[in-house]
Amino acid sequence: MSNRRPAPLAQVSDFDIRLLRIFRSVVECGGFSAAESVLGIGRSAISQQMSDLEQRLGLRLCQRGRAGFALTEEGREVYQSSLQLLGALESFRTEVNGLHQHLRGELNIGLTDNLVTLPHMRITHALALLKERGPDVHIQIRMTPPSEVEQGVLDGRLHVGVVPQASTLSGLEYQPLYSERSLLYCAVGHPLFYVDDQQLTDERLNSQDAIAPTFRLPPEIQARYQALNCTASASDREGMAFLILTGRYIGYLPDHYASLWVQQGRLRALKAATRFYDLSLASVTRKGRRPHLVLESFLDALAATS
Repeated sequence: MSNRRPAPLAQVSDFDIRLLRIFRSVVECGGFSAAESVLGIGRSAISQQMSDLEQRLGLRLCQRGRAGFALTEEGREVYQSSLQLLGALESFRTEVNGLHQHLRGELNIGLTDNLVTLPHMRITHALALLKERGPDVHIQIRMTPPSEVEQGVLDGRLHVGVVPQASTLSGLEYQPLYSERSLLYCAVGHPLFYVDDQQLTDERLNSQDAIAPTFRLPPEIQARYQALNCTASASDREGMAFLILTGRYIGYLPDHYASLWVQQGRLRALKAATRFYDLSLASVTRKGRRPHLVLESFLDALAATS
């Protein structure tokens, strides 16, 4: 019969950790019988587990029999080492869970302009929830045209964006957020400002100087602009507002964005019952993105505000 000792333990497996937890309980209970109620398994099963552990380690860990339970010298050293190992695992678990509770890092967001006046305030509420969960998170918002938002998400400069939902770009994921209504407006000083809607024929409206957006829109909305006499263009809604407020152009604006000027008597909607369109806005993220806890937390908060 060979007396060669088993090879040293090459690695610690999940099975070994489970056996070490049982061993710790046995030692702290002072024997197999006392450990039965703590572990919820019978004495014979505990004995078998201890034999498995001794075989795995190649060491005799304890004496058991009529004389009672007692650790060997090797058993005392393995017990102390197991306390260090299991303590380190618990510290690791606590620290990883703490990352979920105390977020750190950056969130770079690209937004289409003039969403802050939306009554739903979903983005604002989601940012508040994120800041509450991760006080140390650094949030950076960039207000850029929709095409630049999408490109920024694609190349990784932005973690997430919010854009008007037109045709989707490959490589990006879109999640609907809002639906906003845009009306056709003119400003004080424009020839149509005081004209009654009943006198505003399609021919008269379509002959006025108007503004076209340069960002992508769904085909059915683009048709709204093609019916107008677009002699100017703008890359965003704020640019369109600047031109409308000159009193020389008509153009579409989101009603929530235009409402303050309407209340001030500076803007007026033209034939609001028929000259309008509804546009969906969506959050956009990159497909196949790497795990990013801050981003996922923001997206969860955004979903929670729906």
